[in-house]
Amino acid sequence: MSPRIIGANTRALAAAAMAPAVAAMPPAVASVTPPAVRHLQVDEGSAGQRLDNYLLRELKGVPKSHVYRVIRSGEVRVNRGRAGADTRLNPGDEVRVPPVRTAPRSIVPAAPAREFTVLHEDDALLAIDKPAGVAVHGGSGVAFGVIEQLRRARPQARFLELVHRLDKETSGVLLLAKKRSALTALQQQFRARDTEKIYLALVAGAWPQRLKVLDEPLHKTLDAAGERHVRVVAPAHADARRAVTVVRRAEPHGPCTLLEIGLKTGRTHQIRVHLAHAGHAIVGDPKYGDFELNRRFARGEAVPAQRFGRMFLHALRLGFDHPAGGARIVVQAPLPADCAALLEAL
Repeated sequence: MSPRIIGANTRALAAAAMAPAVAAMPPAVASVTPPAVRHLQVDEGSAGQRLDNYLLRELKGVPKSHVYRVIRSGEVRVNRGRAGADTRLNPGDEVRVPPVRTAPRSIVPAAPAREFTVLHEDDALLAIDKPAGVAVHGGSGVAFGVIEQLRRARPQARFLELVHRLDKETSGVLLLAKKRSALTALQQQFRARDTEKIYLALVAGAWPQRLKVLDEPLHKTLDAAGERHVRVVAPAHADARRAVTVVRRAEPHGPCTLLEIGLKTGRTHQIRVHLAHAGHAIVGDPKYGDFELNRRFARGEAVPAQRFGRMFLHALRLGFDHPAGGARIVVQAPLPADCAALLEAL
């Protein structure tokens, strides 16, 4: 059976390449009760969230650096066992939080209700076109993201969870589950690498046509503030995780190259780090890119009269087997207007 293509804007694609709220304490009031050990139970709304993001949300007023310190020390336990900052939580998990003193906190506004462009929706799942600059969930200094805004916009939804993640500055296809059974089935496909993930990235310089496969192990670290950093390491490195990126097509655009990229693995920042390591960083990448080049694009100096102040990375297409029935679904998101305009100017 041939896959169904959903959400495709044919013209744009051809041109492209191809949880209950916690009441906040009033600003002037601080608790005089000594801090004590807390045992929190993970609810449906927090399922799938990373441990660090969960604690940052629960421990408002605790410095971010201290949250990561108690995680690293082993004082935070999940179901009585040690857990890392990137541990994914499941409904019913018990999280032990050591005594921590919180600072007085001001009232945090609730996430505003917001709908996003729907690429596909049925009883089991929802696929949207995520704009660049919007986080997929709150945490790590972000008050709220796509999931919180969607839940606010859809108060009648009994279940709504992220199936996977996209970086804040990455645009494109984002998949969510509307049933627990769909979430489990889809995440299993991601883990088994049974999905097709295609991205578009504009990189600096002329990409060597012979370079098709980037098979470079990656190592992720967290600094004292909880900021993630990923780098290429030797295969023999104790914490190396294999990462494979495939360049399917390379199309010159002036001093840059538009790449169509397939992922064989799904490591944090994989595309960004692999391309930068190859000497061709993504245009506008604030962490792994060329700062001076990014500044020139943002000011409209790299391309006359064309300002571009963000990262050019777009999740173009996502293919997977539908959790109900198994039909192959392919969801596509058109290239954002600012990206298309930049390509035309180049």
